[in-house]
Amino acid sequence: MAMLLGKKVGMTRVYDESGRLIPVTVIQAGPCVITQIKTSEADGYRAVQMGFEDKKPSRRRQSEIGHSEKANTSPKRFVREWRLSEAAKTEYKPGDAITVSVFADTKMVDIIGTSKGKGFAGPMKRYGFKGFPASHGTERKHRAPGSICACATNSGMGGALKKGKRMAGHMGDDRVTAKNHVLVSIDAERNLLVVKGTVPGPSGGYCVVKTAKSLGTSSGT
Repeated sequence: MAMLLGKKVGMTRVYDESGRLIPVTVIQAGPCVITQIKTSEADGYRAVQMGFEDKKPSRRRQSEIGHSEKANTSPKRFVREWRLSEAAKTEYKPGDAITVSVFADTKMVDIIGTSKGKGFAGPMKRYGFKGFPASHGTERKHRAPGSICACATNSGMGGALKKGKRMAGHMGDDRVTAKNHVLVSIDAERNLLVVKGTVPGPSGGYCVVKTAKSLGTSSGT
């Protein structure tokens, strides 16, 4: 399974082979550097650690500098690692660079990003509640959540609010996985991936791109 770290550049539109105009997201993926190969003997588990985009010299910590020097590279802004099974084999070693060419034979990808933060939101915006009727007779609480504690708990669990009750609270800024995006094209010169549909997060947000785990219905169709 191919994996890369990247950054969402933004959205645009392209024409497909049949002349249809389709929305696409452009992702700058890589080049990523292997910063560490973790082993069961040294670290207790097997994993591959990868970094993307150099940090500014003023923001580099001594611990990061020492860690990255072992791989003959500089500290990275976006670092992630993937666990490997004991039987899995890897041909990578610290310092190796990975580019978009790893997706040359890939048709669909899964993309993991952080959704846009919306701040504190009420239940109508957060969960799409219908709200109270706006006709005659309704008090001024059209966007209120309604009763929250009537028969709220399971039998024998007391009178506390039931766990998972949908109420107002922090909306967005969550890890989101968008599955089965069609990989429209690859620009190896500029390290760009063009995928069909939308990708979680704002333009400039970091994301993880990997080969689709399950080839279901493609995103954006």
